[in-house]
Amino acid sequence: MEAELSFWAFSTNVILPRLSEGILVTLKLTLTSGFIGLILGMLVALLRISGIKLLSYFSLFYITLFRGTPLLLQILFIYFALPTILANYNIDLVIDAFPAGVMALSLNAAAYFAEIFRAGILSIPKGQSEAARALGLSKKQTMLLIIIPQTYRRIIPPLVNELSALTKETSLVSVISLGELLYTTQRVGAKYLRIWEVYLWAGIGYLLIVLILSAIALRIEKKLEQKGGV
Repeated sequence: MEAELSFWAFSTNVILPRLSEGILVTLKLTLTSGFIGLILGMLVALLRISGIKLLSYFSLFYITLFRGTPLLLQILFIYFALPTILANYNIDLVIDAFPAGVMALSLNAAAYFAEIFRAGILSIPKGQSEAARALGLSKKQTMLLIIIPQTYRRIIPPLVNELSALTKETSLVSVISLGELLYTTQRVGAKYLRIWEVYLWAGIGYLLIVLILSAIALRIEKKLEQKGGV
């Protein structure tokens, strides 16, 4: 019966109600992984520029590992291989699809965020640090109070680009049967055999999420400009 419905009738009655559930999962994946990735990425960036060789080498290894291997492999490793490895040490761990997806996306995104933060921090003139140290601020205080606040406006555009990429990369978690947008799209398309309509709306869904993120970032950037951010 659904095969006889017009494009709009099929879209409103069948596709959109089902894809809306997938969009919500995609949004949760993006926001959760993005938030964790931002925090972890900042920590990795600070380790990279800490001046302590061991910590710097560790952060470099982390960045190289997660940027140099496919995200799909990382998702599969965390979901399938990690519990098996831990089982050899008598650690019984079962990772559900959503936590596994968040873990993989967060760890991967953090590697890219770390380089964005590092570049933003290093873009601040050294004179800022020297002036702060001359005023009696410690290295930690200088970083937290002087350097990091000035990097916000500079790193917003690349951060938004990375969040947009993260939104699209959430589609990879469909391989572990997590019901995000692409997985839902595939299920609906296979069930009703009306492929182009389903994938058309899926593309629109991803595009809307990216546009919303870009609009929010633009608003934040304008507010920083009004406050005289550098």
